[in-house]
Amino acid sequence: MDAFKPELLQQLATTRMPYGKYTNCLLIDLPEPYVCWFARKGFPKGSLGVLLEVLYEIKLNGLEDLVRPLKREQR
Repeated sequence: MDAFKPELLQQLATTRMPYGKYTNCLLIDLPEPYVCWFARKGFPKGSLGVLLEVLYEIKLNGLEDLVRPLKREQR
C-alpha cells in the first residue's frame, strides 16, 4: 500500500466518518486512540478500511501535517 498517494491524503482531508461515536467527523480529525482501536480490532472492509489504515500510519508517525493543508484548501 502506498500511503502517501496524493489522492489518499486528499480523501483523508475530505472524507467524513460514516458511523459510530465520531459520525460526520473528518477522518484526519479522528482522535488517535480511536484509530488505534481500529488497528487492534481490525479495520473495516473496503475503502474506509484502507483510509483508516493509512490514517493509522500517519498518526502513529506524527505526520498529520501532511494532510492538514489539504483540509484547509477545502474550506
